[in-house]
Amino acid sequence: MKFASITLLAAALLVSPAAAQTGDKAISTTTISLTISLGTATPGGGFPLYGNTFAEVMNAADPSLTIAPRNTKGSNENIPLLEKGELDLALVAGEPAYEAFAGIGRAPVRLKILTAIYSNPGMFVVRADSPYKTIRDLVGQPVAFGAKGSGLPILARYVLDGLGLKQDEDFKAIYLDRAGDGPAMVEDGRAVALWGAGIGWPGFAAVASSASGARFIAPSAEEIARIRAKHSFLKPLTVPAGSYPKQSEPIASLGSWSFVLTREDLPDEVAYRLAKTLHGVEATFCNKLAQACETTAANTLAAAPKPKLIHPGVMKYFREVGVVK
Repeated sequence: MKFASITLLAAALLVSPAAAQTGDKAISTTTISLTISLGTATPGGGFPLYGNTFAEVMNAADPSLTIAPRNTKGSNENIPLLEKGELDLALVAGEPAYEAFAGIGRAPVRLKILTAIYSNPGMFVVRADSPYKTIRDLVGQPVAFGAKGSGLPILARYVLDGLGLKQDEDFKAIYLDRAGDGPAMVEDGRAVALWGAGIGWPGFAAVASSASGARFIAPSAEEIARIRAKHSFLKPLTVPAGSYPKQSEPIASLGSWSFVLTREDLPDEVAYRLAKTLHGVEATFCNKLAQACETTAANTLAAAPKPKLIHPGVMKYFREVGVVK
C-alpha cells in the first residue's frame, strides 16, 4: 500500500516516481487530489502536537491535499512502517534517524527527508521542591525516560553514555505506554524526574504549569564537552528563556534535529508539492505552534546529515527558490 488513502483524478499516476509523467510532459500537480498518511507518536507527546498542527496548516493551504495524522508508538515504529509503505510520511527523532541512515544495528534505510521540524535539546525536569539538581543526583532514582518506541530514550542513552552512565543500570528506568503519562508520575512521586527534549515540549510544559512547579536539569558545560567527545553527532543547543512557565534563564544542553521522513518511493512530484506548500506557509505554521518556527528550508539543509538524504523533489523546490545552488 503506497498511500494509506488516495483519491486521484487518475489513481495510477502516483504509483511510482515516473508516474506523474505522460510521455515527456509532466502532469500538473494542480490536477491531483490525494490523501497522505502521517505517522506521529503516542498521545500527549510533542510529535502528535506537531503532526496535528502540520496537517491543519498544510490542508488549509492546499484544499486538494489531505494529510491524515495517525498515532503510532513513535520513531522506532515509524521507520519500519515507512519502509513497508504503510505510511507515506512520519515524524522521526534525530537519534533513531541517525542510526537508521548510518545502518547502526540494522541495514541502512533508503528513506528520505521531507523537512527538519525542530531541534531537540534534551534535559530532565523535576519538581521545583525536589532535592535533585544535577544528573548525578538522579542516579539510583526512578526516572521516566519517555514512551516506549519513541526517540527520547535513545537520546537519553547517548547523553548518559557520554557521562559513563547506563540508563537501565544506573537508574530505575521507567518507559511509558503514553508520553502524556509522565508529568503525573513526577507530580505524585512515582518518578523523581522526566526526561524530554525540545522547545514547548508538552511534558515539560505540564510539569512547569503544575502546582509544584519545575526545575530543569541539563548537562553542565563540562558534561556537554564530554558527551560530544564520544558522540559528536549531538550538537550544542539552547532552550531560550521563557520556553516554559517561570523559566527565566536560557538552558544550554545538546541534542539533534527531528525530521519528517518519507517512504523511499514517494514520487518527486508529491514531495515537491509538499515542500512548496509547507515553506509557503512557514509564518502561519510558526504563529500556530512555537516549535514550528524552526521548520524552515535553511534548517533542513543544515540539519540533514547529508544533502543526498533530502528527497529529490524537495531539492528541486530548494533550487527553484535559491536555497540551494
